[in-house]
Amino acid sequence: MHVQNLSTRPDLLEPALRLGDIGSEFMQHDPVAILTRARRLVERWPEFFLVVLDGDVPVARAVSVPLTFPAPEREHLPDHGWDGAIIWAVEDALDGRPPTALSALDVQVAADRRGEGIAAVALNGLRERARDSGLDRLVVPVRPTGKARHAMLSMDDYLSRRREDGLSEDPWLRTHERLGARFVKVAPFAMTITGTLEQWHEWTGSALKPGPNAVEGGIAPVLASPEQNLGVYVEANVWLEHPLS
Repeated sequence: MHVQNLSTRPDLLEPALRLGDIGSEFMQHDPVAILTRARRLVERWPEFFLVVLDGDVPVARAVSVPLTFPAPEREHLPDHGWDGAIIWAVEDALDGRPPTALSALDVQVAADRRGEGIAAVALNGLRERARDSGLDRLVVPVRPTGKARHAMLSMDDYLSRRREDGLSEDPWLRTHERLGARFVKVAPFAMTITGTLEQWHEWTGSALKPGPNAVEGGIAPVLASPEQNLGVYVEANVWLEHPLS
């Protein structure tokens, strides 16, 4: 397998997008994510949009954005996690500030090729891309895949679930740990999505009851208020940092 980026292989964009979406329908309504639509990223940072090829066949993508971290006003990774990384990257691009770090946004493996270690190839591709670009860090706001089965559990409690070998029970966190990634912090407000109760019904196919609701694909509950006709979803992510040496 080998890794290409879209600055040299722009023809790989459409096949890469066909590998799948990052989550359920409701996740497409995070307003910050609008800043990182694939075609926008390719226009601005094609070199950081990677595609893993098995021969000539795309089997995974790894999307990332460059940003400045640390900086005098950025001593810690953002509590807003995934959303925060996007905002920082856009701020730095608008301000013309040279990046010093790379933040992953999305790693997607073809559904019929999961479990083959391809995600590790994609992550190693991001590490190499960061090094080759003269960046000092690779950070990842990880969305634990297994957390969807425990939506009502706090992220701290979920992270305490370890296997006998000491690795996380979560398969996606475990992939990062095996590559030497270290835990930095929980990002408690990594993605925030709001909508009316009617919109949430459209997005999930379920009618929300007052209070917390587990929804398909959610790693946290949707808090519903009939009085305000409002549903609010706030999920936590886990900041990890990968070694570049």
